[in-house]
Amino acid sequence: MNEQFRVAHKLGLMFHHDTHLPDDVKAWAISQLHNKSPALGIKRIRLYPKHKVQEWPKSLQPDLKKRDDMFAVYKQNVRKQRMELEGHTSEAAKRANDRDNLMGEKDEMKFAHRNIYGKDQVRLRFTSFWANHFTTGNIWDNQNHIGHAIDEAILANLNGSFSHMLYKMTTHPSMLVYLDNVWSSGENSKNAIEARKEGRIEGLNDNLGRELLELHSVSPAAKYSETDIRNAASVLAGWGIWPGNISDGLMTLDERHKKLIKMGETTNSWDFFKKWHAEPGTKKVLGKVIPAGKGGLRHLTDFLASHENTIMFISFKLAEHFVSDNPSKSDIDYIANAWRKSDGNLDQIHSAVIERAISSKAPKFQWPMTWLFQVVRLSDASFFKGWDQIEKYDQGLMEVRKIFEELGQSFWHTRQPNGYSSAKSEWLSGEMFERRIRFSDAIYTAGYPSFTPQEIMDRIGANEATRELVNSLVGRKKQFIALMCSPELMGLENA
Repeated sequence: MNEQFRVAHKLGLMFHHDTHLPDDVKAWAISQLHNKSPALGIKRIRLYPKHKVQEWPKSLQPDLKKRDDMFAVYKQNVRKQRMELEGHTSEAAKRANDRDNLMGEKDEMKFAHRNIYGKDQVRLRFTSFWANHFTTGNIWDNQNHIGHAIDEAILANLNGSFSHMLYKMTTHPSMLVYLDNVWSSGENSKNAIEARKEGRIEGLNDNLGRELLELHSVSPAAKYSETDIRNAASVLAGWGIWPGNISDGLMTLDERHKKLIKMGETTNSWDFFKKWHAEPGTKKVLGKVIPAGKGGLRHLTDFLASHENTIMFISFKLAEHFVSDNPSKSDIDYIANAWRKSDGNLDQIHSAVIERAISSKAPKFQWPMTWLFQVVRLSDASFFKGWDQIEKYDQGLMEVRKIFEELGQSFWHTRQPNGYSSAKSEWLSGEMFERRIRFSDAIYTAGYPSFTPQEIMDRIGANEATRELVNSLVGRKKQFIALMCSPELMGLENA
């Protein structure tokens, strides 16, 4: 594989057929960190003439307040269905409620489109890494939040500090809902005290406090205690409201907003803090004294972001994901040193990752999702529906959600808080390989690639082993499948 495509394979999503290949691939990759292109996609599948790539409509990218209101309306309509109110029980009404108020499927399609048609491929790869690091999932009907978190808490902050991203993801409703913090009350909070008087149980939920330490920052290498976890959870107590769970009866949106203001002094679920649920007094986490009140969380996330164990833990994850399946100590240390020198500046950290990924000639196995995007980009296939075809089921193409389900990887599904492994051993089963074969077949059959396997191999500079394998087969379809599932394009051998 030529140098441009080798780097694009490790760090990006492959060049489109009409993209000029850069002479200085390192400079190109680093410049990509600031390539703030808009979300691109297609309105509808057209084969003749080829579909037009354009910006995603704003109507399909609502802000957080709109998403919260849409979800509140959705929950109210579900309640009306259960009450068997006229006009809400038919299948058509249920489908309309889903279509008009739920964002999960639309956000999944936007994510797929962005990765297929986007010009900021290196930024998108880093976005996927961080979306996995800060895993959330569609639990407690969280689907209206996940796409917003990826776009606005991660992608929008790729040029800032890790400390800021950590804070923004920790306080995002997607995370607060996913890890149950919306239900948490400090043991000595006014809410918990009043609940005990009334014979109810309201207490601390330590799920987010635990994962904040274990998965998002210092890792178990920091040797934190259960007390540290409880204290971190106490700092978090009061943060978050489940947008669809604040209705008494069938209140209007205006009534709901007034109740939100009364509870948290805002209708912004990204900044929602319930004082009555907060644990009073200072807390101590890993020896750091954290002040009481809403601002205490920023003190905690800033402290954790600069902790040496955080630096080493995430530097390893970055090296394993981008540089090599078995990164060397020097790879990890190089990234960690960039982190320390820049005080956690993500531009500098990502630049260090890019430098090591380019200098290392070791192959890097690709996630199923990454592999799929690369295959579609390389072949210029029309594999994903257009945004105005999302409700249509006669296109001969799978739904985006089903595609991700079949691949065994999606940022929208319920999954473990530690996300998907970057280790190739987790993805090399016979079943997973068979799925890639089936998808290569489907892309060829339904997507109508614009280029022959030989044309693709010539453009990327495929190695001799890959060429020999592909050319040994009879029929373009078999050749296409062999190329896309070759060790070279899967990242299993040196380019």
